Formats: sequence, structure tokens, C-alpha cells
Amino acid sequence: MTPTDAAIQKCQSDKCINGYPNSKLECPTCTKNVLKLTKSHKAVHDLVKGISAAASNPDGTYNPFPNFRFTGALRPVYPLSPKRAIPDSIRKPDYADHPQGIPTSERSIDANTLRVLTPDEIEKMRVVSRMGREILDLAASYVKPGITTDEIDAVVHEATIARGAYPSPLNYRQFPKSVCTSINETICHGIPDQRKLKEGDIINLDVSVYYDGYHSDLNATYPVGKISDQDAKLIETTRKCLDEAIKICKPGALFRDIGKAIEPIAKANGCSVVRTYTGHGVDKYFHCAPNIPHYAKNKTPGTMKPGMTFTIEPMINLGPNYSAEHHWPDDWTCTTIDGNKSAQFEETLLITETGVEVLTAPIKTDS
Repeated sequence: MTPTDAAIQKCQSDKCINGYPNSKLECPTCTKNVLKLTKSHKAVHDLVKGISAAASNPDGTYNPFPNFRFTGALRPVYPLSPKRAIPDSIRKPDYADHPQGIPTSERSIDANTLRVLTPDEIEKMRVVSRMGREILDLAASYVKPGITTDEIDAVVHEATIARGAYPSPLNYRQFPKSVCTSINETICHGIPDQRKLKEGDIINLDVSVYYDGYHSDLNATYPVGKISDQDAKLIETTRKCLDEAIKICKPGALFRDIGKAIEPIAKANGCSVVRTYTGHGVDKYFHCAPNIPHYAKNKTPGTMKPGMTFTIEPMINLGPNYSAEHHWPDDWTCTTIDGNKSAQFEETLLITETGVEVLTAPIKTDS
């Protein structure tokens, strides 16, 4: 028998209806669909099998990343709803219609320089910040078991355009929605989808608004129904971290000292401070100088001056692991690497002549 003869194999079927021809050693399914056998052949089968199985949910929803190694119990629930429309009458930021959502203005020298706003600019920041607070409070009123994050996105979107404003996250670096909804182990940038909130979840709603040429940015973490004492303590600790950091803000204070106020509180409560993401300047640019780390012993430069506006937004993880390097294949959702829960609070601040003004503070109502 020659080597060539040895390499030839006949069809192995006991009842071959084609006369036992020489086998091509090819997957019949792929051959039928005109697919070539490659090193990724098995991966293609696994992907198709996974999507098909997930898509068989009675309601038509599915997990688009069935083979991804998630760190916790949370899963995406697709399909995403279509991109929501913006009326032509609404002023848009430069990235709104950019095919890659690139904020070209943020690359300017101006955006990367510490800016002191004029009185007119400060008033515009007050207006858009109040809008942001109104919209966040409205969205928070819908948080309950059974609602989907996509439904919350619709609330935020409609409330924003009703005010003649643009939802800043929409198409920013191709983010597909008008608000970030980060559940449980998600640290930040969760994409609203068809997942229904469940009793015991925690969810962060991150609202950003663009109006009259200026952005505001704020967020908060909320319980969904009754939550565990541990999760309630996480939320309380995170809010305290932000509040204590705000207290040090005044003319002459150093941006690097913000982290010094935050990290000891987190550690004392069995938590850790995320280092990958930071606070930032916000005004006519969605993200600009200064860069504000939330952990101690950072080297960020800069001194606070009257007229500066920026955010402080500590992301606090349960447990000692501060890493935020686990990203889903959607290129946005960032989760803890150990599956532990994470919380966040954020406010937009203005440095005044005598201290600090929380531009996005809760709106006082007459009692």
C-alpha cells in the first residue's frame, strides 16, 4: 500500500447511499454552506451553536457573547433597540454625527489645558447641570424590579430632547445609547439592553446632557427593591467617599489630594478604589483637563481656581481588588475582575471664590 493509498479514507457510514466514495474529511455542514475548513472552523461552529441556542429564548432575546468568560452572573440581553432619533432643531456636539463618534474638539490644546470659565459660561453650566439633575431624578423614579435598562434609556432620551438638549453619551466614541446603566459587578459604561432589573440588584445611572454648547455629567447608584446589608453599605460608602472629597475643594486645593480624601474611607469599609477611570474637566468639552484620580498618592498636577468646572466620580469595588481591566466584547461594559459588586456617585462641581458649588446637587423643593 502506498502512502497515498493509506491517506485515502472511504465514507464510514454503515449505509452510505452514495456508494462509499472517498472521504474529503470536510464538515458536511460547512461544505453545504460553501465554507472552507480553517483553524477557526470549530470556533465558528461554537459561535453559531451558542447564538442559536441563546436566540431560542421564548421572547427572542439572546446573549451575543455566549463564549465570553464573564466574571459574575450578569449577562447582556440583546437585541439592542434601534438608535433613538434626535430632532434637527437640537444643537449637537461635534461627535454626534461623526461615523466613529470621535470628539475631535477634545484633541485641541484648549481641551487639554486647565480652563477658567467666564461668568456667561458658568451660567450655562448651571443651566445644563440643573437639567442633568432633573433627568437623573426622573430616571431614578423608574428603577424597580421588572423594568429593562432599555426602557430607562428611553425615559432619559425623551426627557433630554424634551428640554431641547442632546444626551451626551449618544454616539460618543460610538456608544449606542443615551445613558449608561451599570448593574451589580459593572463598574461603568453599561449599555442599556433588554435585561429586566431584579430584586436585589444595584444599578448606577450615569446621565450627561449637552445644552447651549455645554455639558453636565452626574450619576448615582440605586437599590432595586430590597438589597443586602453588604450592598447597602457599599452604596453608603461610595456616597461618603464623594461627599468627603467635595469638602476639600476650594481655591488653592490640589487635584491630587482628592484621592487622599477618598481611598482611606473605601479601605476602612472593606472596599477598593478603581484606578483605571477618573474624574475630569467638563464644560464645552464632554471630557477635558484636569484628569482627577480617586486614589491616594497619585501624581496628577494642577491647583483649583475659581471658575473651574470638573467632576469627581469615585468607583468603589467591594473587596480589595481595584482592577477594572475586564471589558466585555461590546467595547464598553467594564466589570470587576472577581465578580464583586461596584458602586459609583458623580457630581459636576464649580470652584467659587470662597469654596465649591455642586452644580448638579439635588434640587431643593418647597416643603
